[in-house]
Amino acid sequence: MPTLIVLIGPTGVGKTELSLRLAEFFHTHIVSADSRQLYAELKIGTAAPTPAQLQRVPHHLVGTLHLTDYYSAAQYEQDAMNILTDLFTKNQVVILTGGSMMYVDAICKGIDDIPTVDIETRQLMLRKYEEEGLEQLCSELRLLDPEYYRIVDLKNPKRVIHALEICYMTGKTYTSFRTQQKKQRPFRILKIGLTREREELYERINHRVDEMMEEGLLDEVRSVLPYRHLNSLNTVGYKELFKFLDGEWELPFAIEKIKQNSRIYSRKQMTWFKRDNEIRWFHPEQETEILAYLRQECSTE
Repeated sequence: MPTLIVLIGPTGVGKTELSLRLAEFFHTHIVSADSRQLYAELKIGTAAPTPAQLQRVPHHLVGTLHLTDYYSAAQYEQDAMNILTDLFTKNQVVILTGGSMMYVDAICKGIDDIPTVDIETRQLMLRKYEEEGLEQLCSELRLLDPEYYRIVDLKNPKRVIHALEICYMTGKTYTSFRTQQKKQRPFRILKIGLTREREELYERINHRVDEMMEEGLLDEVRSVLPYRHLNSLNTVGYKELFKFLDGEWELPFAIEKIKQNSRIYSRKQMTWFKRDNEIRWFHPEQETEILAYLRQECSTE
């Protein structure tokens, strides 16, 4: 049976280099599960694969969108599944890697078939958000879908707005579309999780932020400044430097905040991943053990 190797772990742990070596070993392709590497304009701040890395191994769903393009986890599921279906006609093994938890789950578990929001409803809800604010939208969600209101992150405008969009468009609660039933896939899934000691990981994150600044992250952020209102730029590395460009923060402080927020995000990722008992955990330097495990699993049906 075809096998999808899912290589996951927190930001800065070392997924990229290992994914390249695994793909070279299995003579296969990499499908990205990173919700920000999709955007062509966000190369440095998302640690997108470099031209040299893209030359080493074919990648999919990297740099395929522009900032103004609407995209969702459901669309990602559809696009990635189409790519995987095609790749598995030529490869027994494919690598999926990235740190976007919802995108990983979209492939491993599937997204509920929630209706696509029409443009009129989306624009209506964005206007309401701009004019009335998040607190008012939360109050509205409490009335229209109290069950989802109890579990949603009320500080996340995207989640609150999307739930209200569905309520407005369908006349039903957002909860009624969330069956959360795991979809069957026509391939086997092997999950490899990469982890490091917290101090080691934090040191790598801090170093990576310094490298991004040297590579020109500030210029990249300047280039996307006109699009700062878009959800795609509500992202660590960009939102902090917007505050520097606004004159609100000094540059050294903004850089420290990027490091701090990256570390916080890595903890959120690990909390999410640790709920999944299908993940086999390794240190990134245990490459020999990882390969031995994968070779054994891929040779058995």
